[in-house]
Amino acid sequence: MPPDNDTLAATDASLPPIHRQPGFLSFLLSRLAAVFAMQIQAIVVAWQVYDITRDAMSLAYVGLAQFLPMVILLLPAGDVVDRFPRKRILQLSWAVQGICSALLLLLAQANHGSVTEFYAVLALFGCARAFTGPTLQSLLPNIVPRAQLAQAIALNSSIMKVAVISGPLLGGVLYSVGGGSLAYAVCLGCFIVALALLVLVPVRYVEKAKVLESTAWKRFSAGIRYIRYQPIILGAISLDLFAVLLGGVVALLPIYAQEVLHVGPEGLGALRSAIAVGALLMGLYLGVRGIKRRAGHVMFIAVAVFGLANLVFAFSTLFWVSMIAMLVAGAADMISVYVRTTVIQLATPDEMRGRVNAVNMLFIGSSNELGEFRAGSMAAGFGVVPAAVIGGVGTLAVVGLWMRLFPTLRRVDRFDDAR
Repeated sequence: MPPDNDTLAATDASLPPIHRQPGFLSFLLSRLAAVFAMQIQAIVVAWQVYDITRDAMSLAYVGLAQFLPMVILLLPAGDVVDRFPRKRILQLSWAVQGICSALLLLLAQANHGSVTEFYAVLALFGCARAFTGPTLQSLLPNIVPRAQLAQAIALNSSIMKVAVISGPLLGGVLYSVGGGSLAYAVCLGCFIVALALLVLVPVRYVEKAKVLESTAWKRFSAGIRYIRYQPIILGAISLDLFAVLLGGVVALLPIYAQEVLHVGPEGLGALRSAIAVGALLMGLYLGVRGIKRRAGHVMFIAVAVFGLANLVFAFSTLFWVSMIAMLVAGAADMISVYVRTTVIQLATPDEMRGRVNAVNMLFIGSSNELGEFRAGSMAAGFGVVPAAVIGGVGTLAVVGLWMRLFPTLRRVDRFDDAR
């Protein structure tokens, strides 16, 4: 029988370094390969669909084809993650995504000028992704001991930024060299590598399963009910939801690049990369040093810095100032993600992690999509600078209000206090 988490927490000093934990590096590299595939595929399929149609709405349908099935299936996926072996679910999910890459490869080779089949494959891809998100979040605590979970989350998040930064660049190069066929073949290869590496990952820290609710609806909604009555989890998830919903400026970057900073597409790419670079550097730092005390307080400060950085960006007319603001915003967001993810994982019993993480993923997806809609619609109605300013001020207001509404979250000191 594997050691329980309390035993592991009590023997923190005797634990080997996180990179020597059995299976952790294999899990990290496995996920990195899968994220590379997703990032390459995202940029290539959008480019190819637009190349075929020359219609901007076709890009909206590319996102919608993946987003709708993922949202619909997230809650049932969380229930499945809590009832069946998580490693096996992740293997099946990545296998389906690999099949989708193979189908896109066949479509690229057919080159018949229709995009309907592309949307169908992307819908299947979205169905598989609905299971990937909550499974990945729930599987990591089963691979590393509780005492090293925060460090593992930080390293995992930062390493994934490597794929987020370089994946789209690699996808563009592959498409220019060999078209969609070469790019999708590389994606398929990445998924095969991810599946092979996942075989080497042992699942060592699984708590004894408990009897779940009798009906499917009760199981689906259990995650929502649990979050509702856990102020630490509810506060952490909702703080991120409203901070990103109000404060995000990513959707406004093309307008700022063209009309405010006058830097062109190269500058736009640099602004997008600055966010990811800031997150990567902060994630690496947190993976080495971590946050030892006052975790809840640090989270609120990080979200406030995120709002302030976006305010600086809103008023800036100098490219280098805007770059620094985006770098700081990315770093602050990484701190928030690190604390929120760790708190949620530690405050959630293992038998509930799939459903709670499914709700968390649903909130994250909604905040990103609705945040872009908020920013775009406000920019259309009030102008791009007022839209960014209102978002930054709104984020700071949310931080102040949430500190009063969720004092339990604010008072979390050490991560293990979240239990």
